[in-house]
Amino acid sequence: MRHSGFRDYLTENAPWLAAGVLLTFLSSFGQTFFISIFAGEIRAEFGLSHGGWGGIYTLGTTASAVVMIWAGSLTDVFRVRVLGPLVLAGLALAALAMAFNAWVFLLPLVIFALRLFGQGMSTHIAMVAMARWFTATRGRALSVASMGYAVGEAMLPILFVAAMAIIDWRFLWVVAAGIALLGIPVLTRLLRQERTPQSMAQDYVAAGMEGRHWARVQALRHPLFWFIVPVLLTPAAFVTAFFFHQVHLAEIKGWQHVELVALFPVFTGVATLSMFAAGWALDRWGTARMMPFYLLPMAVGFLIFAWIGSIGGALLGIVFLGLSTGANNTLPSAFWAEFYGTRHIGAIKAMATAVMVLGSALGPGLTGGLIDLGLELEAQFVGIAAIFTLACACAWIGIRRAVRSL
Repeated sequence: MRHSGFRDYLTENAPWLAAGVLLTFLSSFGQTFFISIFAGEIRAEFGLSHGGWGGIYTLGTTASAVVMIWAGSLTDVFRVRVLGPLVLAGLALAALAMAFNAWVFLLPLVIFALRLFGQGMSTHIAMVAMARWFTATRGRALSVASMGYAVGEAMLPILFVAAMAIIDWRFLWVVAAGIALLGIPVLTRLLRQERTPQSMAQDYVAAGMEGRHWARVQALRHPLFWFIVPVLLTPAAFVTAFFFHQVHLAEIKGWQHVELVALFPVFTGVATLSMFAAGWALDRWGTARMMPFYLLPMAVGFLIFAWIGSIGGALLGIVFLGLSTGANNTLPSAFWAEFYGTRHIGAIKAMATAVMVLGSALGPGLTGGLIDLGLELEAQFVGIAAIFTLACACAWIGIRRAVRSL
């Protein structure tokens, strides 16, 4: 009966859910798990050290985080069917720039564009749309939309790593640009009739704390936002760093890179199950009970990678990372709508997305610099696990105080 109900839900909402899936899938071309599979080729092409490449990645990603504060708020002004195609066109141009760029001084600009249009705006538009279009089933909608990201994470690294054995890495970026461009007419067709006209967004009744729809400046003045910042920052920083340094991690562990990449579908499978479980749980219980604890498995995962030496042990670590990553795909987006309301959700989540993008900028640069200084990843992973634990404590303190206002 439950399965039948879920099938009916998918059928009734197919165009809008599919639009979310498409946007999160195409965001893959600006995500670290995709860009990092070319790390060896990029470093060799431009003569970069681990720290140099990490620094360029940090610079470009930080710039994209700053722009996201403005660009993300456009989702409160423009419909998805207008903004989405423009973002995908920008993503395609960024991929072409990576394919044809021959100058190292332009590399930060290329990274900026990939991160802004891919990781930043494509994901942001999809998540804001789900949070706004769906209220009673918000968790379910966010989980379904995040499937695009999961599919991209499972398929694209294996396909493109295998393709690099026979195809020049630059041409593969042309292929990525072509796929992004093909997404534009598909998205336009799916959203011929948008679920909620933008003019009606102000009439939504899903208010937040104190029965209010909080504006972004009000949210930034509320202590809860800053207690949640560590939970946003840490997975973005250190899961990004994990995937960013995947080639180097395989080297120091004595694994073949393809052996490590072969574990990514397991990561995606666990993350997908966790994502749907978190979506079901937040529809049933809300985000307040879950936000302070969902990153603890990630802390365990980093400890496992710090201490194990076998590829079999890596499989266990990947499972624990996946448990938290799946929940991370749904819980924060639902959290903002639940605690701050939906009327200004685009602007508020844009700030939160900027924090996450900033984290993804800091992680590779920080860990790459520490590698250059002689502090290897295994030692760093122990410290990272401790940071995750502290982030959970911050979330617990902030939510415990704020939940009374719901």
